Amino acid sequence: MTTDTGPAAADGLVDLIPSPQAVVDKLDEAGYLADEGLATALFCAVRLPQALLLEGEAGVGKTEAAKAIARVLGTPLLRLQCYEGIDASEALYEWNYPRQLLGIRVAEAAGHQVSEADLFGRDYLVGRPLLQALEHPGPRPAVLLIDEVDRADDEFEAFLLELLAEASVTIPELGTIRATHPPIVVLTSNRTRDLHDALKRRCLYHWIDYPSLDRTVSIIRRRAPASTVRMATEVAAAVGRLRTLDLQKPPGVAEAINWALALDLLGWAGLDGAAVGATIGSALKYREDLEVAQEQGFSWVATGAIGG
Repeated sequence: MTTDTGPAAADGLVDLIPSPQAVVDKLDEAGYLADEGLATALFCAVRLPQALLLEGEAGVGKTEAAKAIARVLGTPLLRLQCYEGIDASEALYEWNYPRQLLGIRVAEAAGHQVSEADLFGRDYLVGRPLLQALEHPGPRPAVLLIDEVDRADDEFEAFLLELLAEASVTIPELGTIRATHPPIVVLTSNRTRDLHDALKRRCLYHWIDYPSLDRTVSIIRRRAPASTVRMATEVAAAVGRLRTLDLQKPPGVAEAINWALALDLLGWAGLDGAAVGATIGSALKYREDLEVAQEQGFSWVATGAIGG
């Protein structure tokens, strides 16, 4: 049973998404098909609020889930794409050095002294996604997407702990900045490495698996509306067969959608060996994977029939 007190009520989130089923319905309206488990995780992330860690294979819709919940809430999505070596200057803030230099020259020309405090004030601060999310004025919180956090290093994970625990960050020159409307934080991971327990303890967790055949068909038809039921079903089945092979990068839902779009663009009415051979680059992105599929047989990919 939900209550109508606290930050969520003040932001209007209680009325907007009163239950996990409401999240399912709202996401559907926003173009994203979610199952009950994901909808429940997103509901808790918004209403508690607490950061949500979404894990799963690449292409199963983790990033799209964050984008969709931002559309549902009618609030900005602030995305931080992680990569090896990312640090605070890319994630949190950096100083506008050209503007600082200009300020020094203007002051010198006017015969004024410029103090360090003057040069490192808010006027010279360039906010990056984390700071922008904390300073979002509301009334509803922004959605902060920390995408592919597993690509960052241990030091960056440690840097995130203050943000996740306190909805605040510390800037040495300015002190601690606390959010008046704490962001809804969604982290995604493809599990290229294990994340530390300290980070996981601060997050809700949900694993997004590959969707069923029927759900994949529905997603394809939603995102590639020109696809017929037949084409969407054949693509979904072909993607499922490819996942049974020993591939470096099995195709996800995103690849299935792109495959359907390519087939429609090229005018294929159905999926057969020739169609697979012409368009399989939409689903497989490694030469070795293409060779595995070719050895198995493009007709098998299309129909499941050996030698057909």
